[in-house]
Amino acid sequence: MSQFWYSDETAARLAEEVVREAGEGGRIACVSAPSVYQKLKQGVVGGSDRVSAVVLEYDRRFAPLSLPAVVAPRSFDVVLADPPYLSEECLSKVAETIKYLSKGKVLLCTGAIMEKLAEELLGVTMCSFLPKHNRNLSNEFRCFVNYPSQMSSCEKLKPSQNV
Repeated sequence: MSQFWYSDETAARLAEEVVREAGEGGRIACVSAPSVYQKLKQGVVGGSDRVSAVVLEYDRRFAPLSLPAVVAPRSFDVVLADPPYLSEECLSKVAETIKYLSKGKVLLCTGAIMEKLAEELLGVTMCSFLPKHNRNLSNEFRCFVNYPSQMSSCEKLKPSQNV
C-alpha cells in the first residue's frame, strides 16, 4: 500500500545480490519488495532461473503473522524485506516475519534512521550501497545485511566513526 518502487538499477542490483546469496536451487522471499521480485521473474538477472522466489506483499496494518500454509518456517535461503513504514512497530513486525521465514540470510532495505533497531532485532549492519527509488524519498534509505556481502563494504562502524 505504501510501496516506493526501486529504480531499475537498484532492483536489478538487489536481485543479483539475493540470487548470488541464495545459490543454486535456493529460495528467496521478497517481503514488501515487489520491484525486486519483478526483476527475478523477468529473468533479466543472471542465475534467476536457478532459484525460486515468492513475493509477500501483505499489509492489513501489521496484523499478526499470517502466512499461507505452503510457507514453512525457515524455508528461505535469503529474505529481502522493505518495511512499508519507518516506525518501531512496523520494523518489529517485519522482523518477526523475517525470523519466521529465514534460514539465516537477511537483506533489509529501510531508512538509515532505523539502523540501531534493525541491528538489535536482526543483527544486520549497514552497507555502503545506496539504493535509489523511482520517486525521491525524503529520508536517507539504506540496505542492511547479516552476512558478508558484495554490496560494497558492509561492516560495523568503529565507535570513533559514529558521529
